[in-house]
Amino acid sequence: MLPTFIAIIAVLAVIVLWAISTQRRLVVLDENISNAMSQIGVQLSSRFDALTALLDLTKGYAKHESETLIETIKSRRSVITAKSTPKDVLHQEGIISEALGRIAMVTEQYPELKANQTYIKTMDAVQTFENMVRTSRLIYNDSVTKLNREIRMFPVSAIAGMLGFRQRDYLEEQASKADMPSMK
Repeated sequence: MLPTFIAIIAVLAVIVLWAISTQRRLVVLDENISNAMSQIGVQLSSRFDALTALLDLTKGYAKHESETLIETIKSRRSVITAKSTPKDVLHQEGIISEALGRIAMVTEQYPELKANQTYIKTMDAVQTFENMVRTSRLIYNDSVTKLNREIRMFPVSAIAGMLGFRQRDYLEEQASKADMPSMK
């Protein structure tokens, strides 16, 4: 009787330790996703700042267009946080794409703007932040893959469900990005 009791206690201890280990692993994976989304938010914010600087440069050429666009961006811009969704990111990227398209129209009308060194440097900054966002998107999607894979496999799926972990959505590429105009 005593050996059976000890065996039951040992099995229960192993199950409890496994459940704790699984919970900790899921928390790490979930936090990696939140961190990646926060990084995307920081980089999108920096990209908006560079975009605003770019709009300030166009004021001398197309004052009304620039002021209208700045007001539009300010009213539609939102902060991307760790709790944001891929849909929120796509919405913000859509605002940026729209603004870049309108800036491209202004630069077509004023070729001397394209030759302005400050404009060139600011466009380079916008592109740098875009590349950083692209890298962070890859990291985010990789983190989502790891969590989703873990959650879908038995027996982790049973623990994940009880602890409230759920599959996360991927960041999809915007179809309109392929059609973005060149700003150089």
